[in-house]
Amino acid sequence: MPSTHQPNPLPTNTTHNVSFSWTPPITTTIPTTLPIVTNTTINPIVAVADTFINNLLDKIPLPRWAIYTIFVAGALLILICCLCICIKCCCKGKKKKRQKKDENINMKGVNGKTTMALVQPDAADVDYGSTKKQRGRLLYSLEYNGALAELIVGIKKADSLMAMDLGGSSDPYVKVYILPEKSKTCETKVFRNTLNPIFNEQFQFQISKSSLLKSTAVMKVFDFNRFSKHDIIGELRVQLCQVDWNHVIEEWQDLAEPAKFEEEDLGEICFSLRYVPTAGKLTVVILEAKNLKGMDMGGASDPYVKVQLALDKKKWKKRKTSIKKKTLNPYYNESFTFDVSFEQIQRVNLVVSVWDHDAVTRNDAMGKIFLGCDATGNQLRHWADMLSNPRRPVAQWHSLLSAEQVNSSLTLKKKIPLPF
Repeated sequence: MPSTHQPNPLPTNTTHNVSFSWTPPITTTIPTTLPIVTNTTINPIVAVADTFINNLLDKIPLPRWAIYTIFVAGALLILICCLCICIKCCCKGKKKKRQKKDENINMKGVNGKTTMALVQPDAADVDYGSTKKQRGRLLYSLEYNGALAELIVGIKKADSLMAMDLGGSSDPYVKVYILPEKSKTCETKVFRNTLNPIFNEQFQFQISKSSLLKSTAVMKVFDFNRFSKHDIIGELRVQLCQVDWNHVIEEWQDLAEPAKFEEEDLGEICFSLRYVPTAGKLTVVILEAKNLKGMDMGGASDPYVKVQLALDKKKWKKRKTSIKKKTLNPYYNESFTFDVSFEQIQRVNLVVSVWDHDAVTRNDAMGKIFLGCDATGNQLRHWADMLSNPRRPVAQWHSLLSAEQVNSSLTLKKKIPLPF
């Protein structure tokens, strides 16, 4: 019987080979998990900061894009500020270098004998004590009529006047009087915002031939200011004894620095005017005065103000303020209303005078001013401003003149006119 041969079964160690073949997948998974573990533990501070910032942004009741926009705008603002500071510092450094360079240049002009080249005055001190200050020039004319004993002073025009206002211009006018009497003072009209005004005005002064040769014609150019003292630009003084009176004199002259030796400052007064044509009411409010002349032994005064109306150069109506004791800068703020028709207002002059009250002796006149149809210069300007602005008060400061000057110009009569 034939023998049957069966194949030997697989050795047991083959099973171990099969089971060993499953180990590689186990080893390959180890490196994939290691980086994950190490990445979460390398920067813990960054993770905490991110978490803190996110929590902080979540608490702000704004969308993220708005928050980012605010941050960017703030950063730009800080950057711009830093740049401005840097630029300013650089400019200061350059300025100091230029100053040092200029000083070095000026040092080269020193020759050991004088230090004149080292004197560099400031801009505010350039004209101090200098007679070469450019104040402009004035065209005037002089004519004398021997038959009438009359001197005619013409103020034609001015050119290249010195600017006195902040805007680089002036409001010029000219004041004319004759020394030494100074019995009459005339003023031209005020021209606004110009350094080259054309006046074309003439003024007459009664003076004899003998007095003419001892007199001086003074023409002062001022800058008009409504609420402060008028600034003087310059002046001309013409010795009349040196003039050839055989013909009319007309010439240009440069304005000089004003002299103050003959000026008597009587102070200033501020008042407002208001006229209502429909009601025929003229209201004068005496506001205040300042720098008045001391009339009493102690150097003070007891001033009050008299307000008077003259119609057709005849005394008409008058009122007066209360008395302020022992002061040179009184404050009144007192109002007076007069009935003046529209027809009368064109023939009325207003006289405002300041007096020193004395209980025993006669009251002394301290200063005077008049406005109206016969006034000139600043007084006429104030009166015209009142008429051109009905129902609106117009206030202005005025320099007081002596009573003699005002009386000679106005020549009032004592007769009171009949009522209309």
